[in-house]
Amino acid sequence: MTIVLILVCLFAVLLIGVPVAFALGGLGLGMLILGGFSPLMAPQAVLSTLDGFILLAVPLFLLMSNILLKGGVGRDLFAAVQAWVGHWPGGLAVATILSCGLFAAISGSSVATAATIGTVAIPEMVGRGYDRRFVYGLLAAGGTLGILIPPSIPMIVFGFVAEESVIALFLAGIGPGILLVGLFIVFAMIHARFTSSYTPMPKASGPERMAATFRALPSLALALLIVLGLYSGAFTPTEAAAVGFAAALVITGLGLRTLTWAKLWEAVRDSAVTTTAILLIIAGAKIFGKAIALYRIPQDISAFIAAHIDGPVVFILLVSVVLLLMGLVFEALSMILIMTPVLLPAAMALGFDPIWFGIFMVIMVECALITPPVGLNLYVIQAVARVSLGEVARGVWPFLLLMLLTVVLLYLWPDLALYIPFKW
Repeated sequence: MTIVLILVCLFAVLLIGVPVAFALGGLGLGMLILGGFSPLMAPQAVLSTLDGFILLAVPLFLLMSNILLKGGVGRDLFAAVQAWVGHWPGGLAVATILSCGLFAAISGSSVATAATIGTVAIPEMVGRGYDRRFVYGLLAAGGTLGILIPPSIPMIVFGFVAEESVIALFLAGIGPGILLVGLFIVFAMIHARFTSSYTPMPKASGPERMAATFRALPSLALALLIVLGLYSGAFTPTEAAAVGFAAALVITGLGLRTLTWAKLWEAVRDSAVTTTAILLIIAGAKIFGKAIALYRIPQDISAFIAAHIDGPVVFILLVSVVLLLMGLVFEALSMILIMTPVLLPAAMALGFDPIWFGIFMVIMVECALITPPVGLNLYVIQAVARVSLGEVARGVWPFLLLMLLTVVLLYLWPDLALYIPFKW
């Protein structure tokens, strides 16, 4: 009953308009005081959290992705992919998904992926007669690949909270990420073949393909640098973010010459605002997590699950429903920060690998990014396309079902996530 009362209080505070960071921190502080614990535990928890070296990767990846966004890297990347697959059935849709996957391997940000590729792909696809709702849903869902295909900011946060290897989480995201890209592509091709009266693209010539690929080489090289650096052990995630930030400056400022001082200032300002919001949520969630740990809520939940939940299947179904419902109210990082300390001990007690459970949570958080009313990617695509939120939301349902299918396949075949990190 304690956890139910706490969640009711948390939802009540959020419904009256209190920001998530202050709702979590305030409720956690209140629990400490009411439980007879020292309120000084709150600042101690915050200080011990925010001095974590791994968290430096968050602002650096955000800054890198914003610089690439302002520098227009997405246009060259999309043009190169389009030159190779644009003549396929639903070629522009396939190019959009692949571009989202490639940009996700650079940025680690869902919002940056959706905004960067959406700015280029939406006019192209709508202009060639693709169904508008399909286009908006495709871009909103394609943007979520930014947090599944590593590097990923939510994976960094999960690894920090769960005290698990971020590199192992990155490696575990490769298989599910490729699977989800494949499912999106298959659906896009089937949809375009049977339901869209779009205008097909002519097949690009060899010289056109080479020219488009050459223009995209800097961004492709950046993706390769980050991926190889991370997986070879040359970089930690924080070092990879720093190297990526420096490389993004060189590519957009000196190579492409698309980054002006004004755009750089916008990138820094936007990154600072987002970083501040994220760190405030992390600080509030740490106070909340400290309080629920002192109240022994994770242990009570584990004991309840052991006594009443009949096996891992029921547990995963229950957690999936809870996360989907939370996705209607909370944004991605809040869900990870609130639920990881509560659910992970119970999951491990049932025999789930913590790395596997982290990937499962990230996919469910992906679903939260495209479920109204708080789905952040819906608002990004709405702003880019200048359409109603309802029109975007109606287009995401097929992709949401594909994400849930990925969760089912991940449960049936755990090696989809665990093979690479365990064999690397």
